[in-house]
Amino acid sequence: MGKLTKWLSSALFVGMVLGVVLWGGFNWSLELTNTEEFCISCHEMESTVYQELQETVHWSNRTGVRATCPDCHVPKEWTHKVYRKIMATKELYHKMLGTIDTEEKFEDYRLTMAMSEWQRMKKTDSRECRNCHHFESMDLDKQDERSAERHDPHVWEVLDGNDPSLTCIDCHKGIAHRLPEGWEEAVENDPILSAGLDAIPDEESSE
Repeated sequence: MGKLTKWLSSALFVGMVLGVVLWGGFNWSLELTNTEEFCISCHEMESTVYQELQETVHWSNRTGVRATCPDCHVPKEWTHKVYRKIMATKELYHKMLGTIDTEEKFEDYRLTMAMSEWQRMKKTDSRECRNCHHFESMDLDKQDERSAERHDPHVWEVLDGNDPSLTCIDCHKGIAHRLPEGWEEAVENDPILSAGLDAIPDEESSE
């Protein structure tokens, strides 16, 4: 009986140590792949969308706040983050296939990639945008006239306790990267992305 107890205690201790090491290794790997350095380690990203990002307000602005790749494309909540990482494994498959390994291939595939990401953001109510931006915190008097006019009805929807009728990605598809050719028609014909578009003024542009 004494030997069995000793063996069980040793097995439990080893199991606990192994669990801590494996859990730590998993989280370390998760965070390692959640950095801008990792995102642009592939030339497909570094030479295209990363360069485009540097020309936008999300890269350089008067407040000095910079949004990195994972800020916009990876959820902060652990469960959503893990799910996003699992879904992103298909990108490794396309990496091996060389789907976008040249500038020409990237441009040919740009609309497909953009639509996929816009659909994800639409489904999550622009969750990553709202890590930083909140309608209820907007001071419309400090926005330019055009922006204030667009945001005003949604600010009041939220202040009145309702969900906003539009989400960030409905109007801001070109906020950080160049819009792909044919995107407007593709969005209009997409059942997910076209929902709610009637609420956007005709002169609205995705900036």
